[in-house]
Amino acid sequence: MVSLGNSWDKLLEEEFKKEYYLRIRAFLKAEYANPAFPVYPDMHDIFNALKITDYHAVKAVILGQDPYHGPSQAHGLSFSVREGVAPPPSLVNIFKEYHEDLGYPIPKSGDLTPWAKNGVLLLNTVLTVRGGAAASHRGCGWETFTDRIIELLNMREEPIVFILWGAFAKSKAALITNPNHHILTAAHPSPLSAYNGFFGCRHFSKANELLKDPIDWRL
Repeated sequence: MVSLGNSWDKLLEEEFKKEYYLRIRAFLKAEYANPAFPVYPDMHDIFNALKITDYHAVKAVILGQDPYHGPSQAHGLSFSVREGVAPPPSLVNIFKEYHEDLGYPIPKSGDLTPWAKNGVLLLNTVLTVRGGAAASHRGCGWETFTDRIIELLNMREEPIVFILWGAFAKSKAALITNPNHHILTAAHPSPLSAYNGFFGCRHFSKANELLKDPIDWRL
């Protein structure tokens, strides 16, 4: 049984018992045991976003799609990489916007754990991936699980800012129906699209303008 160590345990207790989730477990057991390829992140890091950011602590959500599929990159937080790993292109662009928006220096580390600890749920919609094979675990059931997380957050009375970058993340806006919450959308920070509406979106400062208790974005 998964233990997250906070409010998510009770909220997701029934989800972890459902047939679709048991199928995910069986699928992952086989994937992680297969010597033909690695699976990322490490199995102990799959739920890091939920472990670090308690349900009641969430101020903002930054939705990613699936984990980085290169060695030593993914560690369970969307767009984040482990300490000492070079930031991938999308994260480089996120840091450029962060610098232009807030004036903070470009971070030397790509580890976004401080954001997670300050109330930013860094959630991928698919939580695992085969090494070197982007999107290889899409459709295995993770989308159902992470949609439930968004639905649970939507039920909260305290306002949350949902930050949706790119078409896939924007598609999740349909799950956010509570008028207490706010949705910010922009192009994806990928080099292929960042100049089409990501740069200049100022989502870091806009999120803080919408929240009574601002996020400390410093890294």
